[in-house]
Amino acid sequence: MSKPPFPPFTLETATQKVRAAEDAWNSKNPDAVSLAYTPGSVWRNRTNFPQGRDQIKDFLRHKWETELEYRLVKELWCFHDTRIAVRFAYEWHNAEGQWFRSYGNENWEFDADGLMRWRLASINDLPITVQERKFLWQGTRRPDDHPGLSALGL
Repeated sequence: MSKPPFPPFTLETATQKVRAAEDAWNSKNPDAVSLAYTPGSVWRNRTNFPQGRDQIKDFLRHKWETELEYRLVKELWCFHDTRIAVRFAYEWHNAEGQWFRSYGNENWEFDADGLMRWRLASINDLPITVQERKFLWQGTRRPDDHPGLSALGL
């Protein structure tokens, strides 16, 4: 199995990889998302350390069961050879209706087939009001004309 584009990355292919990851996560489909990772992929996500596709799927199912109306924007930070760093923000609310904007950075490393073997994420949650929300699109994909993080000042 492979997932283009493949390393070594260029500005164009790293940007494509970031947008593909954003689109996949916004689908909120754990089975589909997990296929972008190697069978033995290792993650660090806050205090969770899933390893392998089955644990990644379980982690994502739980995430999207508790982070409701999840909408994510990712932005390329830098890249080199097999590695990409991104910054991101996503908005969601809990079962009680409290909205949050979660900010963070991810470091990714890919194998030769374009599958992610490492995902190291650092994330902070900020409570926001409904009026402070910025990610208001409908559907599972951020529209191409929706501003990115830098344009939104995030």
